[in-house]
Amino acid sequence: MKIATFNINGVNRRLENLLAWLTTAEPDVVCLQELKATDGQFPKAAIEAAGYGAVWRGQAAWNGVAILARDCEPILTRAELPGDPSDTQSRYIEAAVNGILITSLYAPNGNPQPGPKFDYKLAWHERLRLHAAELLATGLPVVLAGDYNVVPEPRDIYPTRSYDENALVQPESRAAFRHLLDQGWLDALRNIYPEERLFTFWDYRRNRWQRDAGLRLDHVLLSRKLTRRLAGAGIDRDVRGVDGASDHAPVWITLRD
Repeated sequence: MKIATFNINGVNRRLENLLAWLTTAEPDVVCLQELKATDGQFPKAAIEAAGYGAVWRGQAAWNGVAILARDCEPILTRAELPGDPSDTQSRYIEAAVNGILITSLYAPNGNPQPGPKFDYKLAWHERLRLHAAELLATGLPVVLAGDYNVVPEPRDIYPTRSYDENALVQPESRAAFRHLLDQGWLDALRNIYPEERLFTFWDYRRNRWQRDAGLRLDHVLLSRKLTRRLAGAGIDRDVRGVDGASDHAPVWITLRD
């Protein structure tokens, strides 16, 4: 079973890129972020023609998350992150696919920091931590996939001082990610590549793609029940280099039956 996460950065604007990647990579499950489309604007017909069922939660102009499943319909279990009924941002969705609970999450960026956006980022991650603990307690096989907007370690960013004040690398942001791992979640990509420098995002500005000046922001975390099934993982870097590409590349894992 191949499960991928992809911050598409505008699902309609980059639909051709998405469909081409689906045809080439053939993932069984895809977690999308930054749809930048309302529910009614989601390209359901094109996704179905490519062989995928889908559940999604859109939002005009920004945010938006979806889960695609090849040759089946995901069973929606949750369309928001619990803990704050006043939060209307579309950043979390959860569905069952072939016996596995899959999440697609798009954590807040948090910039500028300090300030209310950074406070929201940390509060959102705390809500995620509490919900993740509840998911672990069920004993179910769970995948927490998405754009966490956290660079977990210094080796997950190219050598630079330009991000020193950025919310993505602050100690509080890194601590929030580490608290998830401390619960018992496995960082699948880092587990397969324990020493390598890995990037999943390259800003459009300052030729960062051409210079390979990237960051690792997109992560797939596995519950204990899935860790022994992890067979492989990777980053489809070439997708970032095509015309009209998202500034993120897809991250994928494979699970043994």
